[in-house]
Parts: sequence; C-alpha cells; structure tokens
Amino acid sequence: MTVHQLSRRDARRLAVRAQLLTRERPADLFDVVRGLNAVQLDQTPYVAPNADLVAWSRLGSSYDPGELADALASLELLELRGFVRLPETLALYSAEMAAWPADGEPLDWQEYRHDWVRANEGCRIDILERLRQDGPLVMRELPDTCVQPWKSSGWTNNRNVSKLLEFMMQRGEVAIAGREGRDRLWDLASRVYPDDPPVPLAEAVRTRNRQRLKSMGLLRATGPVCPGEPLDAGEAGEPAVVDGVRGEWRVDPELLDQPFTGRTAIISPLDRLVYDRKRLTEIFEFDYQLEMYKPVAKRRWGYFALPILHNDRLVGKLDAMSDRKAGIFRVDAIHEDEPFSKTLTATVHREIRDLAKWLRLELVIG
Repeated sequence: MTVHQLSRRDARRLAVRAQLLTRERPADLFDVVRGLNAVQLDQTPYVAPNADLVAWSRLGSSYDPGELADALASLELLELRGFVRLPETLALYSAEMAAWPADGEPLDWQEYRHDWVRANEGCRIDILERLRQDGPLVMRELPDTCVQPWKSSGWTNNRNVSKLLEFMMQRGEVAIAGREGRDRLWDLASRVYPDDPPVPLAEAVRTRNRQRLKSMGLLRATGPVCPGEPLDAGEAGEPAVVDGVRGEWRVDPELLDQPFTGRTAIISPLDRLVYDRKRLTEIFEFDYQLEMYKPVAKRRWGYFALPILHNDRLVGKLDAMSDRKAGIFRVDAIHEDEPFSKTLTATVHREIRDLAKWLRLELVIG
C-alpha cells in the first residue's frame, strides 16, 4: 500500500478540515455531531460547557445551547461514555456491552468490577425496578442497597450507586435519558436506545475506528488509553508520514487533496482538535496545557485558556471567563505565540465579541 507523504501544513489542514473548522460551516447541531462523530460533555462553566463551546466554534452565534438540551431530552441525540452521539451509532457498542467486562479473558481489574457488581446483585435489581416504575430519575432518587461498598483511594470511595450505574451502563442495562440541570437522568436502556440489531464486535470496532479517523483526519494507529473515546485509529484508513515528524500515521484518503479555506476560531481546551496534546505538539507545534489544576503562580496562560486557531495554525490563547453574577465576559489576556498582524488582531477581537454576544454577557477587556 502506498504511504502518503504529507507536509506539516498538509497534516494541519487535514485535521482542521476534518474537524469542521474551515470557512464552510456545518448547517446545524446535528451536522456538527455527525461530522465530529462524538462531542465531549463537560460541564465546567468557566466560559461555557464544552459541548456548547464546540458547537459555537463551528456554527457561530446562531447556535442556541437549548438545542442540545432539547435534542438530548427528546433522544434525538444520546449521551454515552461522556460524549454526545447520534442514536444510530449505539448499535456499534451493543456487542461490547454484551461482553462486559471484557471480550475474552478479563484482566484483574475487570474481574474485580464483575465480582463487585455480582456481590451487589440485589441493589442492581432494586435500581432496575425503580427505573422501570418511575424512570427517568436522577441518581439521588435511586436506592443504595449495596452490601459491599465500592472501595477507592479517590473521590469515588463509597459512591456505590454512581459506580453501579456506570457499570450497568457499560453492560447496556441503563442509559442516560437527558439532564435535569447538570444532573443526569437515568432510565432503562431499552427505553432510550434504538432497537437496532447489534453490530458484531470486530466489525463494530473497525467501523468506530473509521468514523473516528474521518472526524480527525489523521491519527496514530495506536495511542494511550483514553476513557470514553480513544485517540487512535487502529488499521483504519491508509498509512502516511509527516515531514519532520517521527513515525507513521493513519489518514482518511477521502480527505486528502481537498481545497482548504481557513478562518479564525476560538476553541475549547477540550476540543478534539487540541485534545491529543502529543499530536498537537507534533503536527501544530503548539505549546499548550490546560492549567486549571495548576497553582495560580505556575500558570502561563490562565485557568481555562482557549486556543486560537487562524487558518491552519494555532496562534495563541485567550484567557477569559464568564462571570454570570456580574453579567460580564471578562478577557484578562490574549496571549500571542507570535505578534499578531493588525488584520489578525481585528479578526480575533471580532471572534471575542461574537463569543460574548453568544454568551449574552457584556464584554470587558482588562
């Protein structure tokens, strides 16, 4: 098989185009989810919840966050493993759910989870019955009749219902049926997921890899373990090498040699374009870390700095926050990786004004 030869610019444009961040914008929220394959749900409100920021970066101020809430409530979009997905993709996870905790011989940690769920079979049945009668319900409305508490050295210690729901979702027994504020609503999976025949596991994995690669443009064949949505492509696509970058990539050949018309966009730190920090360094040569967990004195760009994309380059970071009590969107700094031209400065400020308008907050630039 031919190995595609890409420059870094080719690779960047491939990634930006796949992520729907060119001048040609998607039509609506469903086009965004379809094109991106999966949109991460994270409720950090420092600027706006991640899924809403991702949609705004693609659609602009025409996007109303209520659209996502309505689509999740009506089950036109579904939440699985922390990501918004199209309902028709759920058939690609059914075989994996049926094989829980593992396809084949389970590892020790998988066996531990299986044994813990089995030890708490009574609580599992109680939850299913409560949901059958009264669902959908938020977690605090579900009974904790576990006889063996969940043991952890972290924040999940003794969070029995939370862990049990997580494993029951992985088994395909319960599902998230929308949100009540920031709380997830739980229901029986049979009332949430489409009644589509499951795709055999090996075929499902191949299809998911192809869809992920199409949404990202290029990925490594293997990558680190990433909960919810992997960062690799397996054997999907075709091999490629990128000038100046070691190793081989996988690319979606249908996205090669396509016209590129870039634009300026402010994106979430959790946006899939920048989520893989290693790929971000190798392809975009962009120095970035999410600094919300760093002490204030050690932050370079801010608590929740938003990367700034210009055409096929990431050119800076926006340090800003939404202060909803005060009714303002406060910009503390615009960090320029290299000095902005007058035109780029004006374009970035226009995007900032659009973001404040979309947030319905008064813009204050410090």
